[in-house]
Amino acid sequence: MAVHSGNGPHPRPLPEGEGVKAVTRSTCPYCGVGCGVLIETEGQQITGVRGDPDHPANFGKLCTKGTTLHLTATPAVTRQTRLLQPLQRLTRQTAPTPIAWDAALDLATDRFARTIEEHGPDAVGFYISGQLLTEDYYVFNKLAKGLIGTNNVDTNSRLCMSSAVAGYKATLGADAPPACYDDVNHAACLFIIGSNAAYAHPVLFRRIEEAKKKNPAMKVIVADPRRTDTAELADLFLPLQPGSDVMLFHGLLHIMLWEGWIRTDYIAAHTTGFDELKALVRECTPEHVAQVCGLKKEDLYTAAQWFATSPATLSLYCQGLNQSSSGTAKNATLINLHLATGQIGKPGAGPFSLTGQPNAMGGREVGGLANLLSAHRDLANPTHRAEVAALWGVADVPSKPGKTAVEMFQAAADGEIKALWIACTNPAQSMPDQDTVRRALERAEFVVVQEAYATAATCDWADLLLPATTWGEKDGTVTNSERRISRVRAAVPAPGEARHDWRIVVDMARRLEQRLPSRRANGVGAIGVRPEFRTSTPEATKNLERNSVLTPIALTTIAEQPETTLFPYENPESIWLEHRESTRGRDLDITGLSWPMLDTKGPQQWPLREGESAGKTRLYEDGIFPTADGKARFAALPWQPPAEPRDSRYPFSLTTGRLRDQWHGMTRTGTLGRLFGHVAEPAVQMHPQDMERRGLTEGDLVHVTSKRGSIVLPVQASKETGLSQAFIAMHWGAEYLSGRGSHGEPLAGVNALTTSAFCPTSKQPELKHAAVKILKAGLTWNLLAVAWLPDDRALAAQAELRALMPAFEFASCVPFGRERGGVLFRAAAHEAPDLATIERIESLLGLGGADALRYVDKRLGQRRTARLQRTNGATRLEGFVLAGDVRAEAWIRPLLQDELPAEAYGRLLLMPGAKAPVAVVAKGKQVCTCFNVSEDDIGAQLKSNHGSDDQRLAALQNGLKCGTNCGSCIPELRRLVRAHPASGHVLQVA
Repeated sequence: MAVHSGNGPHPRPLPEGEGVKAVTRSTCPYCGVGCGVLIETEGQQITGVRGDPDHPANFGKLCTKGTTLHLTATPAVTRQTRLLQPLQRLTRQTAPTPIAWDAALDLATDRFARTIEEHGPDAVGFYISGQLLTEDYYVFNKLAKGLIGTNNVDTNSRLCMSSAVAGYKATLGADAPPACYDDVNHAACLFIIGSNAAYAHPVLFRRIEEAKKKNPAMKVIVADPRRTDTAELADLFLPLQPGSDVMLFHGLLHIMLWEGWIRTDYIAAHTTGFDELKALVRECTPEHVAQVCGLKKEDLYTAAQWFATSPATLSLYCQGLNQSSSGTAKNATLINLHLATGQIGKPGAGPFSLTGQPNAMGGREVGGLANLLSAHRDLANPTHRAEVAALWGVADVPSKPGKTAVEMFQAAADGEIKALWIACTNPAQSMPDQDTVRRALERAEFVVVQEAYATAATCDWADLLLPATTWGEKDGTVTNSERRISRVRAAVPAPGEARHDWRIVVDMARRLEQRLPSRRANGVGAIGVRPEFRTSTPEATKNLERNSVLTPIALTTIAEQPETTLFPYENPESIWLEHRESTRGRDLDITGLSWPMLDTKGPQQWPLREGESAGKTRLYEDGIFPTADGKARFAALPWQPPAEPRDSRYPFSLTTGRLRDQWHGMTRTGTLGRLFGHVAEPAVQMHPQDMERRGLTEGDLVHVTSKRGSIVLPVQASKETGLSQAFIAMHWGAEYLSGRGSHGEPLAGVNALTTSAFCPTSKQPELKHAAVKILKAGLTWNLLAVAWLPDDRALAAQAELRALMPAFEFASCVPFGRERGGVLFRAAAHEAPDLATIERIESLLGLGGADALRYVDKRLGQRRTARLQRTNGATRLEGFVLAGDVRAEAWIRPLLQDELPAEAYGRLLLMPGAKAPVAVVAKGKQVCTCFNVSEDDIGAQLKSNHGSDDQRLAALQNGLKCGTNCGSCIPELRRLVRAHPASGHVLQVA
């Protein structure tokens, strides 16, 4: 009989015959969709994961990343990649050594206390993460702003959602997404802009696909510089120029005004500031907008009509609007369209920002940004600061604005911030302008990295490494894009000596209290939480529900109760209860929500006020907004070009974005070779015409250079990329893509190129656009090394190979494999490196022994190494190195990766040249990750499929099962169906 751990709504039994397993209800740690998961465990090991059919965010569906979560938690992965004990570097550039937890916390306390004593509280900074739980976020915020007295606490959500926050506040009055996921089922028009939802929010995109299938009359508009997989669903695709979004929105409003498609009654009753906006957009004529945006006037009219006149229009947007030097303007001017047409506050309508990270919303709720305070309070507001000070029991919250993400690292690079505490994020991969970031990490006098994975690039700069728990081990809450709070539950104990993030902060804070002058109000202890707030017993919970009426006046009274610490927390619930009290009377009021309710009734949306039984599905249905006069405000903000427009020296617009099967810096997804099946290696995509003009062919190595730095990587033809544009996935940091610069410095991945220019209001950097030049690299010596390795060795070998990347002008190192683990190392240079470097690569890949076959021509710089292994009567290639001439990759690599029979090869593997001595049929590019279905398999199946595109897609799914599990590959399947017409049909090219 199955054992279920973790409460939840209507737990469903496991099917008979699966054996005894424990099942824990929790939440996926990836994107802001916030999918519920069921974690299966045996003993203390996670053995499986599936979607929670009762979770309202996903109803059992998961994407490729979610379905493989359990594979990222195997003992082999944990041993090779996790940070399992505290480590200290005695000097920079040396290997860290173990240190006991108490000694580590004492060291951190002493260094931070001395820095604060000598240079003041603003000499320290905390850079935290939208992947932390709400409770983790809360104590970090209180540590910085309450105990230390600095507002220098910011988060990687600054790179993700701060423009959405600023846009909502500038127009609607509060940081509160007004729509919900169910609105896709009620929308008559869906406007998707600045979001490749098919890759970034796959499970929500499945909902959109289903809604479109049920209602074919629903119009879908997709606006994006690239024709992404999301655009496959579009009735109208707008390939606007990068950075022209504000002009597009002004142009659409101009047309709506001209055609009489606005709602003057709604504008008069529920908004202010329209006249100023109307004057601003007067000059944004269709002709002018078409020229700036690179669009057809006819398409502008169609988009304006569908948006304004549809019964319900829902906008979905993400980083394309947020990561911009005009991020606030982009968000606010899109919201203008909803206010002008009354497309808000009703089913199927509203501006809906899609959160990038799993708990960026929770961080915003507790004020975990340098300009915010708890419960959506503003740091600049004296009343708000006083309310939070009273809640925390401190004399005051400092009024000086804190350093935001980019500003914090600039200040550290300038020597202003001397101690940095980085938690659950990887700025040495994810921040723009990596030269400045790395200078900051080098110059900072003390760097603490609180992290689950030892493989994150930022760990290389840490003076102190503190091991933290991660998915499957943590307990607390998160909030998703639709304001829905979900429980995160631990399914297994923490590995090694890892501790929960909140626990690490609390333990350090209690030490630091003893070193710093008291900031407590009237010299007494903090409110913390009342004694009954600190327990999760049923009796105490009932008592809490009976007495939880804290008014602002009562806060002052309770703050007078003596306590020994500002951090009296012993579990996540006690932290959450204090956070809950901070929301009383605010727009996100959750005083009607309790921990037991989350456990028994499942995820709940805010606001959920005291006395209410359920949260609010949609906001502003009554037309009343959280502003002083109850009216929304139009934002008359002019269009500004990108901070770094392309020019004759830097003629390409570089955009960045996501891959379908990867997440952020890939510290977790990058542990699985199968998630590299869809996109195996880093590349820069260009339009084929741009490549032809520059004499580039597929796979050529190119220098991609901006005003800040340069990287080398292969070029790839892509008709989805616009002319004079280029695209590199955001995930390729120095962990996977590096090399050696012209001055011998290690290259830093894609964010060596991006600009730190940011929106003046939201302070969110323009990661989405940089001007670059692209030139052929001309590196004449090449190397390719590929090998299968034991599961308990592959990831460790990859980490060691990473240290060799700066020996070459270009290098990349990635895992591969599905049922087995392998590593691929690719490099290029102007001339061959020393022999010891190549021998080291061979040794790490298990090719250094006497059982390997070798061919060496020192004069020509040629080298080939291969190892064959005979198992169960079959001979297979286990690893190979090609150095100098690597043209034989075309047949040797599939021989290994597809595990083809190798009996006929032997020493023929060492023959120079590109031609295979025996025919090799290579498997095509993988399309379906779940069932390992290739493009070739799909093409062959489609030859015999007949009927409409939908019928042929259904037959394809029935025949090969592709697209029938997570569904992430369905947009690509649709594209392939169109590209492979049925017999007797003529392919129509648009």
